[in-house]
Amino acid sequence: MKAFIKAISYYLPEKILTNKLLVEYFPEWTVEKVADKVGIKKRHIVSDNETALDIAEKAANLFFKEHNIDRSSIDYILLCTQSPDYFLPTSACILQDRLGLPTTSGALDFNLGCSGFIYGLSLAKGLIAGDIAKNVLLITSEAYSKHLHPKDKGNRTIFGDAAAVTLISTDGYAEILNFSLGTDGSGYENLIVKTGALRKPEKTNQVQWDESSNPISDDFLYMNGTEIFNFTLESVPLLVDNVLKKNDLQKEDIDLFVFHQANKHMLNFLRRKIKIDEDRFYYCLENFGNTVSSTIPIALKEAIKEDKSHGNILLAGFGVGYSWGGVVLSCKL
Repeated sequence: MKAFIKAISYYLPEKILTNKLLVEYFPEWTVEKVADKVGIKKRHIVSDNETALDIAEKAANLFFKEHNIDRSSIDYILLCTQSPDYFLPTSACILQDRLGLPTTSGALDFNLGCSGFIYGLSLAKGLIAGDIAKNVLLITSEAYSKHLHPKDKGNRTIFGDAAAVTLISTDGYAEILNFSLGTDGSGYENLIVKTGALRKPEKTNQVQWDESSNPISDDFLYMNGTEIFNFTLESVPLLVDNVLKKNDLQKEDIDLFVFHQANKHMLNFLRRKIKIDEDRFYYCLENFGNTVSSTIPIALKEAIKEDKSHGNILLAGFGVGYSWGGVVLSCKL
């Protein structure tokens, strides 16, 4: 049985962190420098008492209103997040109740970052192909701002919070074709929050400072930018080749490339390395930042608004894990 993307919506928290505000925290930078370096002008941040679960709920309610979808038709919820409210219970179960979805719905969380939307599509397609579900609500919701040290100027310029809701069904505007997925857990320490879970439950309350005066602490998100950049440059070109082979397509057959919106410098480097024409490569981070698992669905939604969602669209997600995944959508808009 074929699986399709039927509709997408997204929600951005009300609090906005502009480059102007960032420069007030980090006066050694300028507004222009931040924009030039990462290609981001503003990012939305959850409030102190707001979580990834809360914005997932808001995104879903917006989705049902925007697309006039009957809540009783949903028979599975997949929630991708790395900032859950609790170790247990599963946030997707709480969402089922908050959203008033049928108790006959399946519901599960999966912990994945920047490749999470691609993995979620693969899970949803499998559920539909196996005749286990007909309407899967894939929700990507992240509040990475809660993982960041207040003085981490590197990561605070990049990451924003957001939630996106995608309905995968037996019909829709974009058929989900074949996947290429990959994992290399040997790089897990290069993007990590070390404390707070069961391996190291107690916070260390210790901070060191690198040569750029950025904080390094086991209690907050640590990203080895050089290693992540090298991993991306090695894995993503191969990923694109594998996705094309899996779908019996050539690069010229792709009408639009939508990659995880990590930062503009990395995207530009990848585009040139893979030799993708700029008019077929989509950028969508200026007003959102890196929203982790929600960057691709947000970009797809924006591409529809700009009338660019036609033909074959190649999606590629990559990051924490290490983990990567790609797929081609055949769009009929």
